[in-house]
Amino acid sequence: MKIWIINGPNLNLLGTREPDVYGTETLDDINRRIQDYLIKNGHIYEFFQSNSEGMLIDKIQDAYEENVSGIVINPAAYTHYSYAIHDAIKAVSIPTVEVHLSAIHSREAFRKESVIAPACAGQISGFGSTGYVLGIQALETLLSEEHLT
Repeated sequence: MKIWIINGPNLNLLGTREPDVYGTETLDDINRRIQDYLIKNGHIYEFFQSNSEGMLIDKIQDAYEENVSGIVINPAAYTHYSYAIHDAIKAVSIPTVEVHLSAIHSREAFRKESVIAPACAGQISGFGSTGYVLGIQALETLLSEEHLT
């Protein structure tokens, strides 16, 4: 399977950004962990991070052109208001899992609503970097079930 991991704004600052909320792993640390899993399971993959909503949308659209099997996305702050990212995910019809490092439903009121989640196959939050691997595993299950039907 070809799986893309897409990360939104400020995730490039992981490791120093609010370590009490997001932990001390850097995005590179997290990507290495994810990469180990992807390689072990024979997946083709790409990592992408941007602080720009437009670049994230372009990347999601590129996934369609590149015949990507599934996307794991952490839209970060765009989770709560980017109908444009929601629409891009819907437009490409690629199975997508939304992930968050923190338990967004246990945080500030504005963080509890995701406008992205309804466009996704599911959402995983609160498991730190393990959430990315759980998201990939969810895609593996979803995509293998699609092949069985």
